[in-house]
Amino acid sequence: MAVTYELIKTCKQTGARIGKVHTPHGTFDTPVFMPVGTLATVKTMSPEELKEIDAQIILSNTYHLWLRPGEDIVKEAGGLHRFMNWDRPILTDSGGFQVFSLSKMREITEEGVHFRHHLSGEKLFFSPEKAVQVQNDLGPDIMMVLDECPPYPASYEYMEKSVARTSRWAERCLEAHKRPDDQALFGIIQGGEYIDLRKKSAQDLISLDFPGYAIGGLSVGEPKDLMNKVLEETTPLLPSDKPRYLMGVGSPDSLIDGAIRGIDMFDCVLPTRIARNGTCMTSTGRLVVRNAKYARDFSPIDENCDCYTCKNYTRAYVRHLIHTNEILGFRLTTYHNLYFLLELMKQVRKAISEDRLGDFREAFFEQYGFNKDNSRNF
Repeated sequence: MAVTYELIKTCKQTGARIGKVHTPHGTFDTPVFMPVGTLATVKTMSPEELKEIDAQIILSNTYHLWLRPGEDIVKEAGGLHRFMNWDRPILTDSGGFQVFSLSKMREITEEGVHFRHHLSGEKLFFSPEKAVQVQNDLGPDIMMVLDECPPYPASYEYMEKSVARTSRWAERCLEAHKRPDDQALFGIIQGGEYIDLRKKSAQDLISLDFPGYAIGGLSVGEPKDLMNKVLEETTPLLPSDKPRYLMGVGSPDSLIDGAIRGIDMFDCVLPTRIARNGTCMTSTGRLVVRNAKYARDFSPIDENCDCYTCKNYTRAYVRHLIHTNEILGFRLTTYHNLYFLLELMKQVRKAISEDRLGDFREAFFEQYGFNKDNSRNF
């Protein structure tokens, strides 16, 4: 098998788990946060900088790389790792979410999705077989099945049909997969907020025996407590000897709450996207460094952070850079936010190893300000 999961320890206090995922390009520790490199680059960050902050695995995007530069060019370059000069593990998502979220014009049929290119308007067709072929050519360590991504909220009837189609598509993806020896294809559990449909989806996909499972269709606008409830009901259904991946989740509270509910892998554009607006994650909550009150603030973005940005630059300077649209400003805030989340996951893993993740959550939420009545997330 291309990718295997090794359970190291379960937290006695919460049931969260630490483990290792072994891939053809090395091993990563879980629970892990995966920075998103949509177009074969984590925006503003070089591969060397990602290694400096100890990013163990990154994510790239099938839909975007299929359109630009084209999977044939990446394949000719020797695959994604060589193309972008990254020798650690890579996961690609199937492109399903982008087809559903970016394209205004789309028609879902049993065969696949007919839609228009989100930039040029050209007519395109994406199917389970195409999604797998593109990912086989891109060459990541972990690839995802093409799933239907229903909107939130969706009616029970719609969701029931959607789950059935996702299961049929998953089977077609498995059949189309040409490189099972060096690429692991993960299944995706759907079902929205409906617990019985989540269970049905999990049963269908587990019967196909994927090497890992993702939980999709969360973090699409539903309240946090609903997401946690769905995770509580869904994660226990998944095999404990395989990795579990919660797609599209990256706020600090959700990373901790997801780990408590047995999740091993997370990804999200949040830390990099908000960084480019001048919003930073800090140990005491969110800080919008472009705000006027920081114009003469010569302290670091986060007093408790020892990343390159915080050790070398002030809020006043970073604010000036963001205000004047200087590229260095976006680099510094991105570096800091990614460092912050990767460091948070190290602390989560340490807390699990010491059976105290519940205590850690309480202290972190208090310091970050999640317990305040009017607490703002991102």
